Amino acid sequence: MIEAMISLLVTKRDWFFELLLQHLGISLLSIALAAGIGLALGIAIAQWRRGAKPVLALVNFVYTIPSIALFGFLIPVTGIGDVTAIVALTIYALLPMVRNTYTGLTTIDPAIVEAARGMGSTDRQLLRRIELPLAAPVIMSGVRNMATMTIALAGIASFIGAGGLGVAIYRGITTNTPAMTLAGSVLIAALAIVVDLLLGVAEKRTRRHLEPSRKRAGAKRGAGAGAAGAAGAPGASWVRRRGWAVGAAVLAVVVVAGGAFAFVNRDGGAHAGAGSAGTINIATKPMTEQYILGEMLNTLIEHDTNLAVELTQGVGGGTANIEPGIEKGDFDMYPEYTGTGWNAVLKHEDTYDESMFDTMQQEYESQLGLTWLGMYGFNNTFGLGVSREVAERYGLHTYSDLAKVAGELRLGAEPDFFDRQDGYPGLQAAYRMNFGNTRDMDISLKYQALFEGQVDAIVISTTDGQVADERLVVLEDDRHFYPSYLCGNVVRRDTLQEHPELRDELLKLEDTITDTDMARMNNEVETQGKEPKDVADAFLAERGLI
Repeated sequence: MIEAMISLLVTKRDWFFELLLQHLGISLLSIALAAGIGLALGIAIAQWRRGAKPVLALVNFVYTIPSIALFGFLIPVTGIGDVTAIVALTIYALLPMVRNTYTGLTTIDPAIVEAARGMGSTDRQLLRRIELPLAAPVIMSGVRNMATMTIALAGIASFIGAGGLGVAIYRGITTNTPAMTLAGSVLIAALAIVVDLLLGVAEKRTRRHLEPSRKRAGAKRGAGAGAAGAAGAPGASWVRRRGWAVGAAVLAVVVVAGGAFAFVNRDGGAHAGAGSAGTINIATKPMTEQYILGEMLNTLIEHDTNLAVELTQGVGGGTANIEPGIEKGDFDMYPEYTGTGWNAVLKHEDTYDESMFDTMQQEYESQLGLTWLGMYGFNNTFGLGVSREVAERYGLHTYSDLAKVAGELRLGAEPDFFDRQDGYPGLQAAYRMNFGNTRDMDISLKYQALFEGQVDAIVISTTDGQVADERLVVLEDDRHFYPSYLCGNVVRRDTLQEHPELRDELLKLEDTITDTDMARMNNEVETQGKEPKDVADAFLAERGLI
């Protein structure tokens, strides 16, 4: 595994380096924002003590909100991508910054403060020249904890279509490439350790400089109050130097924030909006098949047109997160499935079949400003699979067989499956199929869960590369419950109006991929270790499209 990881890091070093830069950009901007906001809040509640408890309680409460839930709250407001990731990371980083700033300022020796006031210092001078410098070691400790935590937590940014090393982790899980997952994890850990060590050195230097001033302060207080007053604030020269240091730190925060913001928004932003500046923003769901389709679209569009493509791969939550993003303008297009569009997007409760396509198209155009264009030809419908051991134990061949023993079994599926009409509720109605236990899991983990015995049955897609695995038995849908799920592209209509050449490119892919083709390509990535881009480009070349 280690050798495979090292080999992957070498062969894909440019890709990993780009992800590393993205990770740094998102992390540094979040750290800078949290440092500025947290410092201001900490100072405010240190000056106004009555507000300390409610503010700290609120920050603690927000910190306990699970990241998935926080993304759910933010996406309708800030959309998909870097902005939402940065907002979430900044919120999580506030607690150590606010708490340490407040603690540092409120634990300063009162005699030092009184000495400074006795010399006529104003509140602003007292804060800038005395309190902040003396609180600097505690504040630096908060910055250190906050920075390390933020870098480690930034891996979740990939879940909502932002960049960073989390992309490698998520891609590795989805495509069954453990070496890629390990490489992304190791790079994040290494980056966090390096930053922690650097900030640890800065924190130690701050504490080391502070100790002599405290000793001098004690000696002066021992010599008498008058001497203390005459000498001014204890360690005055050192404090003034620390005051300049704090000012420089604040300036550094501003510079870092500006630089990180410029990096994150390079080339017009990660999601510059529909069709902006000759760039087509394409999103894909977190599954091998969609990685391949995304690479096909990327290669074909950039090969035949002057358009650039911004490809956001593996958006967590799939349709649930991509659809709001494309309606808002974060994306221009994405591959989707007809049955999903009918039930999950348009919220129809009846079972979809392809005779309803024209009706669905009209509703997409009139209600959402979107259209379907470039139907690939393959049908990736749902199915139910069980482990071979379970199939042999209970004699399972059909869904009806499974329904009879479902109460003794565990079903694993992606979260939205349990709420969709074409998912678990529909199965319960059509087959009276009620499992004894159900488990929500990411789409990329279900086969592993089945083969490891954590669940007994899973929801599959009929073009999955792992469908051919001998440990899996695919059951027959004997009542023909599942609707058609032909794959095509959902595109913003205003994007097509602005870039009419895009229509011709998408039509080139019309009816080019069969179910067998898609399953074969998925298998090449998931079991043979090929790159989605290589598989996509090979297929386009085979069809004479590039």
